Amino acid sequence: MAIDRNLPETVTPKQVRPLRVATASFVGTAIEWYDYFIYGMAAAIAFGPLFFPGVSSAAGTLAAFATYSVGFFARPVGGIVMGHFGDRVGRKSMLVISLLTMGLATVGIGLLPTYATVGVWAPILLVTLRFIQGIGVGGEWGGAVLMAVEHAPDRKKAFYGSFPQMGVPGGLIIANLVFLGLTTNLSSDAFLAWGWRVPFLASAVMVVAGLVIRLTIAESPDFEAVKQSKTKQRMPIVTVLREHWKEVALSAGAFIGINAVGYIFMAYLLSYTTAVLELSRNRILVLTLIASLVWLAVIPWASALSDRHGRRVVLRAGSIGLVVCALFLFPMINTANTALILLALLVTAVFMGIVYGPIAALFSELFRAEIRYSGASLGYQLGAILGGGIAPTVATGLYTSWSSTTPIALYLTAVTLISLGCVWLVTRRTT
Repeated sequence: MAIDRNLPETVTPKQVRPLRVATASFVGTAIEWYDYFIYGMAAAIAFGPLFFPGVSSAAGTLAAFATYSVGFFARPVGGIVMGHFGDRVGRKSMLVISLLTMGLATVGIGLLPTYATVGVWAPILLVTLRFIQGIGVGGEWGGAVLMAVEHAPDRKKAFYGSFPQMGVPGGLIIANLVFLGLTTNLSSDAFLAWGWRVPFLASAVMVVAGLVIRLTIAESPDFEAVKQSKTKQRMPIVTVLREHWKEVALSAGAFIGINAVGYIFMAYLLSYTTAVLELSRNRILVLTLIASLVWLAVIPWASALSDRHGRRVVLRAGSIGLVVCALFLFPMINTANTALILLALLVTAVFMGIVYGPIAALFSELFRAEIRYSGASLGYQLGAILGGGIAPTVATGLYTSWSSTTPIALYLTAVTLISLGCVWLVTRRTT
């Protein structure tokens, strides 16, 4: 399904520089996802004893991951609000607002007093700031992807659209490096006393750099065309829900599998391998870092393949691979063998990249330009709630109840099968 670019006469080829816009989308998105991921890592390592003391270690971890999930429930709010204004006012302005929102909330978390200082207000403030983080990242994805895709040549939509997708493993890599540096050079007591705050406070510097980059790029040519043709919708989200609810439902379903596997990979495994298998935290951070580099490399490669051979072939192959990974990830992790753990993470990273890269262009192509920000954001963020939003909490709860990872593997298999079915349906109309 091709996008109707309808470039207005005022937008010249010189103004449309897809690589520069895509790179700006990657940098800004990597910063936002760094902010988002350091929360997950802190939840796995520090938030239990600092914000939920007086309960067992397992209950504290479960409570910390529950606050982690709050950010996902805020993401559709960000997607709807910023999607509305992104379709009405412009993509660029929403990207600036989303980055500021995320940055201020992240720095705020780094300044929070703990339960020992202010009691119950500590977790309340933590949840509030996590909710604000969710609003910021909820508005980020749609704008970043659309800026990249709408500036791109017709035959390279997925490739350029993969740049903001690369921001996810990019942010994870930065977060892993920061946490690895801190946990290597600080004692556990020092990390819990003040070290956990450093990644959050450091976000301020990166946000400033990201804002400078984002303010220099041009508005999307597709949005400029919508303005000139006077086809802007008064309430884009209403139009989406009335005319394209099937596309929203299918895109959300297509996304839950990759998102659930991704957040088990990015957040839960660190907690599980260190608390249950008693493996070295630094070893797991290093292995995750290596796998994240592979994930990042596969995203543009798979996206370019989908430009050449079609979304259908690439996304269906990747989705089948994710089902297989869901079955075998935990059995291989449970061996506690470093080589097998790395192999499991690498194979999972490859299939995550194959699905995650082209899916940005696919979602963009499902909606016409005047409602595209709202439609693509809503489908993506609903899928994020049902996928990664609950995955670490569900995994923690399942293990606490059964003392086995088998229920977690079955849960991941179920959601990846649902996504496979939705991918199969939604790609029937694509090449």
